[in-house]
Amino acid sequence: MQGSDAANQSLRPLAILGAGSWGSALATLIARNGRDVILWSNDAAQVDVMREQRRNIDFLPDIEFPDKLTVDADLKRVLAVCNDVMVAVPSEAFRSVLEMCRPMFAPQVRIAWATKGFDPGSGKLLHQVAKEICGERIALAVISGPSFAHEVAAGLPTALTVASSDVQFSHDLACALHNDTFRAYSSRDMVGVEVGGAVKNVLAIAAGISDGLGFGANARAALITRGLAEITRLGIALGGQAETFTGLAGLGDLVLTCTDNQSRNRRMGLALAKGETLSSALQSIGQAVEGVQTAREVRQLARRCNVEMPIAEQVYSVLYEHRTPRDAVIALFERAQKSE
Repeated sequence: MQGSDAANQSLRPLAILGAGSWGSALATLIARNGRDVILWSNDAAQVDVMREQRRNIDFLPDIEFPDKLTVDADLKRVLAVCNDVMVAVPSEAFRSVLEMCRPMFAPQVRIAWATKGFDPGSGKLLHQVAKEICGERIALAVISGPSFAHEVAAGLPTALTVASSDVQFSHDLACALHNDTFRAYSSRDMVGVEVGGAVKNVLAIAAGISDGLGFGANARAALITRGLAEITRLGIALGGQAETFTGLAGLGDLVLTCTDNQSRNRRMGLALAKGETLSSALQSIGQAVEGVQTAREVRQLARRCNVEMPIAEQVYSVLYEHRTPRDAVIALFERAQKSE
């Protein structure tokens, strides 16, 4: 893309599809930075309330929308004026949203996503899904890293990674996100960034289980460290670069999600450790818990790639094979001795 074309592209509004906590936080950040943003929700009633209240009272009730942020439930109208689109829906909805959008995309559309997960059923990475639906030549990018929505919306210091094979798109997104308290690092390793962002959710469930059972800080540190090894093994097998997993989208996101109760996945583990059922824990959390679905896909991918992932395997067994949380953690520590 020529420089003048790129400049014109970045002057148009940016569409964010998905008005949950993360989509609303990113929309607030980018609009505060001076870019016009249209936040789309398929819930017209939610849009009416957001317009009236100038905030997302369901997910970020104390964060006021900036003037440059508008909300809309008419997807065709949104996409008619936006060349840059950021998808912020749960991974289970990623494919269906892109399929719905494809006939309405502008010819020069560029697609980014802040979704963390794999395509349910197929186990494909989300950039593979995007290429399958929108074609091989489209500019794609993924945004990931250690970032809780409320802290981003509140303007607290945050750093994450923007990964894209399109250098101009990566640069434009980083500029849209950057301010005095938000730093975006560029990467070309989309595979590594996607794997890190997805698998850490499964491992956060394990950390929550361990802490909920009172197994202590030593056990948590061991789970995080060995969990990073699992992420790295799978990521490399899928084509990612080893150094990505020691960065923000790997180790950074893993540590955050495993150690802070803002993490829905960690809270899922804590709830399971207390004896709650999966369905009751999901109901009490009240938002998507990506690690629950991702555990299925990680298990499938690990077996397909012949990658050893014992922590992820035990999380799967708790979620879907009725293994007790205590038995799962004990099984990990009873594994045969081996070199690190």
